[in-house]
Amino acid sequence: MADNKKATKQDRKRVSAQQPYELYYFRQKHGLTVDQAKDIIRKAGNDRDKANKLAEQQKN
Repeated sequence: MADNKKATKQDRKRVSAQQPYELYYFRQKHGLTVDQAKDIIRKAGNDRDKANKLAEQQKN
């Protein structure tokens, strides 16, 4: 997420494994462990849409 909370338009398309609250939300949303979530985010290159798709694929 952006440090400047007013500048969030482009930032919503990204997910960061470095931000604890984003990692927590992503993990809870998809029912993942910390390591699984970090691995998916690394593979997706912080693109939120790609990360969500990879997480859904991992569930199946």
